[in-house]
Amino acid sequence: MTASDLQLPAVTPADTVDFTAIPSPAFVLDESRLRRNLSLIAHVQRESGAQIIVAFKGFSMWSAFPLLREYGITGATASSLNEALLAKEEMQGEVHVYAPAYSDEDFPRILELADHLVFNSFSQWQRFKPQVEAARASGRTIYVGIRVNPEYAEVETDLYNPAGPFSRLGVTRREFRADLMDGVDGLHFHTLCEKDSDTLERTLEVLERNFGDVLRQVKWVNFGGGHLMTREGYDIPRLIRVVRAFREKWGVHVILEPGSAFGWQTGWLVSSVLDVVHNVKDAVLLDISVSAHMPDVLEMPYRPRILGAGDPPEHDHREAVDAPPGHAYLIGGTTCLAGDVVGEYVFEQPLAIGDRVVFDDMIHYTMVKTTFFNGVKHPDIGILRMDGCYERVKTFGYEDFKAKLS
Repeated sequence: MTASDLQLPAVTPADTVDFTAIPSPAFVLDESRLRRNLSLIAHVQRESGAQIIVAFKGFSMWSAFPLLREYGITGATASSLNEALLAKEEMQGEVHVYAPAYSDEDFPRILELADHLVFNSFSQWQRFKPQVEAARASGRTIYVGIRVNPEYAEVETDLYNPAGPFSRLGVTRREFRADLMDGVDGLHFHTLCEKDSDTLERTLEVLERNFGDVLRQVKWVNFGGGHLMTREGYDIPRLIRVVRAFREKWGVHVILEPGSAFGWQTGWLVSSVLDVVHNVKDAVLLDISVSAHMPDVLEMPYRPRILGAGDPPEHDHREAVDAPPGHAYLIGGTTCLAGDVVGEYVFEQPLAIGDRVVFDDMIHYTMVKTTFFNGVKHPDIGILRMDGCYERVKTFGYEDFKAKLS
């Protein structure tokens, strides 16, 4: 069974959306697509017995949080004080916090907000343990975990591999301090990045081999994120089976905290053509920036899909060549960065100033990483509702840009 085998809500076909009616530029969340993902996530939560919370580092569009609550998603994981505040104020459920390191300035406020608090090292746990114990003595229930590094991962891109050589994230078995576990009731690991459940299964085998004695002492285990259960073809029954087996074997509560799975294929970045220039090839300048508004395209790197466009045939970019079928354009942003370019795409019709260019799958991770580089206009944020109406929920202006700098 995969996502296609479940009875999930229908989604709005992209070719029925009038993108010309949406002010450009804009990140557009499609409610029908989000509901589809939430239906599947709720199914996994119900059948596996795991608690699934949303990772704000991948999806923190708080205007959509009421929809998450409809489907039984009642918690969030935060990586900073700001995200913890957002979780408490807008998600209105359990607040789980993990950061590689906490500052003396931020920790007291984080402690006030957190229900689950994960430490990246035993030195951090020892540093802040007196504050945690004082809060517990006052009557608060605070669950404390240590992040471990199983030293196993199947992540191809080093930038996103938490278990790579010399990783600063999590405690390895060599450095684990069983004598400092007093007051700790859980473990956390995160080694996946948009992976299927077979990778999780192999990771758990290593975790059990390296930390089996510790698993017998704890009450809960957080499997971190990277479980891309909403991607077409993901093996959902295996995920459910693996989680159930782990829970039963070790007698622990299991937590999953995906980010991408919530926002996967739920919307678009709508942009417009500002100009078309020619230098051996035709190049299009859009009213967005690849660097500022789609940074993973350059960091990962990956090639995003553009609705209605295809890939050009392979040819030498250094010399003039015969035009490929259709109309080929280098698609770039409007900042001064020379590399502010997505790549070359082929369109059935020639592009003209004012035409819409729509990038697919631009909600998860993309929005949380945007910047105001060059002061380029930041895309609006909006929601395409189930009835086809577009709701603009946020517009950015000069004051937003200015407030970031001083």
